[in-house]
Amino acid sequence: MKHPLAITLLLITAILTLSCNSTINTDSTPQHDDYKVVVRRARIVAAGDLMQHDEQVKAAQKPDSTFDYIPSFRHVADRFRAADLAIVNLETTLSDSGPYSGYPTFRSPAAVADAMRDMGIDLAALANNHCCDRSASGIRSTARILDRRGIARIGAYADSIDYKTNNIQYLYGGDLRFAFVNYTYGTNGIPVPRGMVVNHLDTLQMALDLKSIDREAVDCIVAIVHWGNEYERTPNREQRTLAEFMHRHGVDIIIGSHPHVIQAAELDERGRPTLYSLGNFVSNQRTRYRDGGLIATIDIEVIDSLHLNRRISRRANYSLRLDPVWVHLPDYAVIPTEVGDTMQMNADSRQRYNRFMTDTRYHLGL
Repeated sequence: MKHPLAITLLLITAILTLSCNSTINTDSTPQHDDYKVVVRRARIVAAGDLMQHDEQVKAAQKPDSTFDYIPSFRHVADRFRAADLAIVNLETTLSDSGPYSGYPTFRSPAAVADAMRDMGIDLAALANNHCCDRSASGIRSTARILDRRGIARIGAYADSIDYKTNNIQYLYGGDLRFAFVNYTYGTNGIPVPRGMVVNHLDTLQMALDLKSIDREAVDCIVAIVHWGNEYERTPNREQRTLAEFMHRHGVDIIIGSHPHVIQAAELDERGRPTLYSLGNFVSNQRTRYRDGGLIATIDIEVIDSLHLNRRISRRANYSLRLDPVWVHLPDYAVIPTEVGDTMQMNADSRQRYNRFMTDTRYHLGL
């Protein structure tokens, strides 16, 4: 059975989407041979902060001193594999060799990327406050490890050539072509290494990036942003102002991270989604509100009306489903409700799981 949160939010979103796009009715398009309507679709699945604290590294270590993170995602991996495009915020640097470390300067085994590849992650967002934790070597090794596994990346770049190549990621998903951009509020005061680039929330540069995207060549622009205040469950004025700015400059979907707690999901007047914060996908943060997050499923439908094979109008519809997930110890398994509601847990885990799910429903008004 689907969780009531997912069902309710999906229904609410569907109603809002239909309302926002009701000014155009494809049924009124002349049905002559010269005219036709083409409908194309894609599905994005996105998760919040993929973190690696010391305790997670220890839990993933095997007797032969190698690491295996695949079990951590075993209950949710199929959701990402079924997506046309799957996205996470990778809030750690990666390395082929230790020593590994957690907070405050993250350095994690390359096996994290193996698990990402296994679950079908297509794009890793790197512009976050921990991307410079290991300075130049961390940016280079993270890029190299992801590249070797065929996982696209965005937001932090090893040099100017890397920046020019990957600053805007153009990816096909389903029937659609997407353009992705990625920005962070900062890097914890750690300077960006000389010659490298990290995309910051600089509205001048963001406007230039968005202007450079040919809207005739892409169907959807997605911005992944690291913003807001940690542990605050309500988006602040700056987040809302930036969201309006991005939508005004052509961004269709905004996916937010950094607060480590769930924040609101909203639609603008055109039905375009802003997910202010998906919370923690996996981490060792155990206090209330921080021990879980959301998996977002965004379905995009683009409808083109054509005359003599030339587009005369286009509209896009978006539907949104949010599924809460909670992190279970000691194996740091990401638990969706269809698993967590019936799995065996000790009394403390059950209490924490139930509290997170209740908090999430109440916070989102469902």
